[in-house]
Amino acid sequence: MKNIPRKFLKIIYFFLFTFIWSIFVYLINGEWLYFIPLIVSDVIFFETISWQFWKKKKKKKKSNKSEFRNWAEAILFAVVAATILRTFLIEAYTIPTSSMEKSMLIGDFLFVSKTSYGPRVPITPIAFPLVHHTLPFTKNKKSYSEIIKLPFHRMQGFGDVERNDCVVFNWPAEKLGRPVDKKENYVKRCVGIPGDEIEVINGVLNVNKSPQEEPIGMKKQFLYKIQTKGSGLNKKILYDKFDITKNDVIRSGAHEYAMFITEENSKKIEKFKNVISVKRNIDTTKINLDIRIFPNTNSSNWNIDNFGPITIPKKGSTINLNKENLAIYKDVIKRYESNNLKVTDQGIFINDKLTSEYTFQMNYYWMMGDNRHNSADSRMWGFVPEDHIVGKALFVWMSWDTNAKGLNKIRWDRLFTSVK
Repeated sequence: MKNIPRKFLKIIYFFLFTFIWSIFVYLINGEWLYFIPLIVSDVIFFETISWQFWKKKKKKKKSNKSEFRNWAEAILFAVVAATILRTFLIEAYTIPTSSMEKSMLIGDFLFVSKTSYGPRVPITPIAFPLVHHTLPFTKNKKSYSEIIKLPFHRMQGFGDVERNDCVVFNWPAEKLGRPVDKKENYVKRCVGIPGDEIEVINGVLNVNKSPQEEPIGMKKQFLYKIQTKGSGLNKKILYDKFDITKNDVIRSGAHEYAMFITEENSKKIEKFKNVISVKRNIDTTKINLDIRIFPNTNSSNWNIDNFGPITIPKKGSTINLNKENLAIYKDVIKRYESNNLKVTDQGIFINDKLTSEYTFQMNYYWMMGDNRHNSADSRMWGFVPEDHIVGKALFVWMSWDTNAKGLNKIRWDRLFTSVK
């Protein structure tokens, strides 16, 4: 060992420490401690962070490294640190659709906590850093490789998904063949957790046979038909004073409007002198959303305002299977839990065994948008498996209104507001 240069000894000792440390962490089941060698590597090799900030820095000897190497090492460490931060701690997302209006707005930029429910270990670890499923400046070039695919594992978090949490998850209904962690990201409100019974009656959501307990700050929207006389509605007043945007108005005529608005706004508009009537649309067959309702069978007469009852699968629970309820749980059994499912005249076969029961292998959740008549959610595509959960929406750090001009494009009142 005497003849080995000091810098190589450092590398040898570091890898030896990392190996012994990894065994120790595995034995005590303290998976968050796996990150300690990364800090040690920065202390020994990179020195990008002053870990002893309370001490006065000694003047460094002039390094023999080239300027290019210094920049390369700094960029490498920054990318590694940002990737770890994005994967295991916190990540930024944007709201692209109006399914959560007015609780969250199109153009809101969110910070999402991965630690709230425990970060999901990447299923496809070989990937271009800091992007999702597509390479930058390309339309459909994959940013990841499936040479290595890891099984689902979630690290220890601060808690579990709770009712009324605003949750970011991978869209389970996507059928483009992407791995779970590379499917499109959606954000909705979790209204049902494993074991809950969900039912919607005339637009009212019931959880376990009781109306949903709505959190403070939640703003539900529905489709309202508004009839007027005379000059109709003053859209400037609507947009400026009633928190209504152009995205909320889907159809209008000389004296008839159709808008996605809150009940509070509907009562305000009802008081306008030239308004004849304001009615919430319950006949959802006339809402032009081109949607299919879960479980997409001809025998079901459910719609977005009258749905269920339906029980959300819970890990370890067993249900009696029959040809009537199989449509509801088919995707769970076949797609999400990877079983071979066949239905014949003899009955239901799972993995080539005739059965009348099934025990769920994962927990599932029911997600809905607060904009109840303008949201593609679990009413259309069913349950969200636990391995699709990404994290919890924490707060809005930026909000951008594309319809405004100049500095008004920034919604200043929404900056750094918590997600309700």
